[in-house]
Amino acid sequence: MITFVIFSVKRAFQGLWRNRLMSLAATATMVLMLLLLSGFWIIQTGLLAGLDFTEQKVEVVADLYDDAPAAQIDAVRQQILETPEVATVTLVTKDEALQRFRARLAEQGEEDLTRYLDANPLHPSLEIKLRDPSVFGDVVDQLRAEPIVQKVKEQQKLVDQLTTVTNILRTAGTVVLLIVAVIVLFIIVNTIRLAVVARSEEIEIMRLVGASDAFIRWPFVFEGAFVGLLGALVTLGILAAAADPISGFMVGFFRVLPLQFGSLTRDLITLVMGAGVGLGILGSWVSVRTYLIR
Repeated sequence: MITFVIFSVKRAFQGLWRNRLMSLAATATMVLMLLLLSGFWIIQTGLLAGLDFTEQKVEVVADLYDDAPAAQIDAVRQQILETPEVATVTLVTKDEALQRFRARLAEQGEEDLTRYLDANPLHPSLEIKLRDPSVFGDVVDQLRAEPIVQKVKEQQKLVDQLTTVTNILRTAGTVVLLIVAVIVLFIIVNTIRLAVVARSEEIEIMRLVGASDAFIRWPFVFEGAFVGLLGALVTLGILAAAADPISGFMVGFFRVLPLQFGSLTRDLITLVMGAGVGLGILGSWVSVRTYLIR
């Protein structure tokens, strides 16, 4: 078995060298398609991170009565916090609410007229951030049932629209990425098939002298794997050379988004290497099979 593998690898290198022009064309096509796939995958990753960040900004705000006892407020806060879909519950006191209001006025360059008021007109409130915006209505109903809650700010329509849009964008992004992957697969398989067609006489001669299907197929499969590996390495080299401008763009554009750039790099390397070698093997297998089933 090991001897056969070594023999197939040697034949694959010989085939690459003897047909270096077609191998170069297949490798160049592989690089272009992997760059296309990588670009769409990076955009898709940024889009999903943006959608996740947008959904995390959805929150429920419940205004409390000014005379609500601290013990009851803590009890309601703990009860809401125990809900699995709730991420955080923050108590904003009357003084903190006034400080926030004055800070927003200062940022907008507007005059602070609250200093002319005899008392603080704002109410204490609970700010609830959700893990899943779709449960917005359930949390609102739970808060409205509490006697210390004066008013719950209604955002159900906005939340429903946000959930619909994010679901559509997620689905559309996945569909586009799959379409690009299918196009890449089609082009690479056909490019490798051209390289195999150029050696059709060699395949026929081996069949005439009694070579088995495995003896014919596996050198081509290894050859396709080497083409895919070379294409993946060249693609990663190009991406590495363009890492600074790409990183600058990603950091600048997605500055506020929860992207993990270390994970992004690791996943991108896995995608490019796996797609390159996998497509090379699949392309060679399918192409050689066309001749072996005749």
